[in-house]
Amino acid sequence: MTNLSIRNAVVTGAASGIGAAIATQLAEAGASVALVARRQDRLDDLAGKLGDRTFGVGIDVTRQDSVDAGAAKIHERLGTVDLVVNAAGVMLAAPIADGRLDDWTRMIDTNVTGVLRLIHAFSPDLIKAAGDGRTADLVNISSIGAHAIFPGYAVYGATKAALTQLSAALRADLSPYDVRVTNVEPGLTDTELATHLDDSGQDLIASMNEQIGPLHADDIADVVTFAVSRRREVNLRQIIALPTRQA
Repeated sequence: MTNLSIRNAVVTGAASGIGAAIATQLAEAGASVALVARRQDRLDDLAGKLGDRTFGVGIDVTRQDSVDAGAAKIHERLGTVDLVVNAAGVMLAAPIADGRLDDWTRMIDTNVTGVLRLIHAFSPDLIKAAGDGRTADLVNISSIGAHAIFPGYAVYGATKAALTQLSAALRADLSPYDVRVTNVEPGLTDTELATHLDDSGQDLIASMNEQIGPLHADDIADVVTFAVSRRREVNLRQIIALPTRQA
């Protein structure tokens, strides 16, 4: 495991779930971490627990002005960022037949466009860091939903398939600059995402949890921390992490 104490990280979705777990593990490994999410109070609470090398920046990834303002604050505090983790996401049951345009838009804006906004804000940092001989990582948290079919979740699955494809394309663009791109696809994981679902969706998740046994957010954080701590010549490009009974 290489030294993470010299890394400057940005983690979105850090208010809860997988994002919070990743931010916590990176901070505990010594990295300086900007915690990004909409809920500033939660970010401040987590930063208070993790120490003075972490700080919260309230950003709504669906708004360009919010991303621009937040990125400026992060640059002022950290300088050049060399590790970006896109963990912000939303999962809604929005069957095509129901025509829930607002839900579809919310998922696309967060899961795809929001990721692109962060990549636009920080990819110059990653390229500069790598050019200076530092390790530089872009990590996207996708989902097994990019491949598996779940009735009623066509749009969610499509957004995650887009993110997986985006990661592959970005690897072609960024690897010549020695920037690593890692795409992580978790399976059933016990996070706050399930609370975004309607009653039938929550019942389905509860049944799956009972039958399969979900991963924990810390399991995905373990995977990410391992991937970004390899020597800079090694890119763990695609990682699928499933509960044993789901595999």
